[in-house]
Amino acid sequence: MPDFSSGRASAESLADQLRLIVDDRLGKLIPEADAEGQSLAEAMRFSLLSPGKRVRPLLTLMATLQLGGDTTAALDTACALEMVHTASLVLDDLPCMDNAAMRRGLPAVHKRYGEDGAILAAIALMNRAYGVVVSDPKLSAATRLRLVEGLSTAIGPDGLVSGQSRDLTANGRPRSREEIEDINHQKTGVLFQLAVESGAVIAEADDSAYAPLRSFARHVGLAFQASDDVLDAMSCVAIAGKDVGQDAGKSTLVSELGVAQACGIVRQHLADAHACLRQHFPGHPPYLQELLDSLFRELPTE
Repeated sequence: MPDFSSGRASAESLADQLRLIVDDRLGKLIPEADAEGQSLAEAMRFSLLSPGKRVRPLLTLMATLQLGGDTTAALDTACALEMVHTASLVLDDLPCMDNAAMRRGLPAVHKRYGEDGAILAAIALMNRAYGVVVSDPKLSAATRLRLVEGLSTAIGPDGLVSGQSRDLTANGRPRSREEIEDINHQKTGVLFQLAVESGAVIAEADDSAYAPLRSFARHVGLAFQASDDVLDAMSCVAIAGKDVGQDAGKSTLVSELGVAQACGIVRQHLADAHACLRQHFPGHPPYLQELLDSLFRELPTE
């Protein structure tokens, strides 16, 4: 991987370079289809290698850079987080959950490989993520253990799985902003937090770095989910690259507060995220700040 610490590229060009590196590495970490396990490998590769923003790997790599670490050492962990995220999307799209037909501008995995193929691909991706981290020779055993513990916590009954379960069982009842954002944090923010924390672990950052990084990532995750809710309410499939109107009948920030307030909430979380970094990392290169600006270059408007 190139040495990004010696010169400052624009955040957008740096993110584009890192996306290409992540995409290339993802293709090497997932098995090629063969005659015996062809459909499973195909489904894994179809879901993982379809065009995506790669936000979680970028957060890991940018956090590593910002804290003076080696992005080469962080690359496989960053890819593992993308595997977890992709697995969660494959499961979310199933008919028994969100019943979505499109994802990333392509048919949902269950539409192309069947529900059984989608479930097995998601399980395989999730387990491959653990395997990638555990077997990474660039990291010490203690670092690998800490990263795997983080994965387990983020995915499990207090993280992604809980957020999806709570979202599915709400049955359309009205919810407060606090409850909506708590669920949104579990669905999105916990993996954002794990992404930046993983970068800090690999960079061997001081203990004092973790709390502000978690706060930053929580705000980014909540802004991301609120922005996604606005997109669901206002966009079309061609622009979003996935089914829209999926939140109809659900209690979201948009349904409870309206588009204008939801857009205001996005802006407030972004401002709070920037404040976390300005306050706690004043002497560090602003990789995360610039990534945040590039990700939210076009804020939702009513």
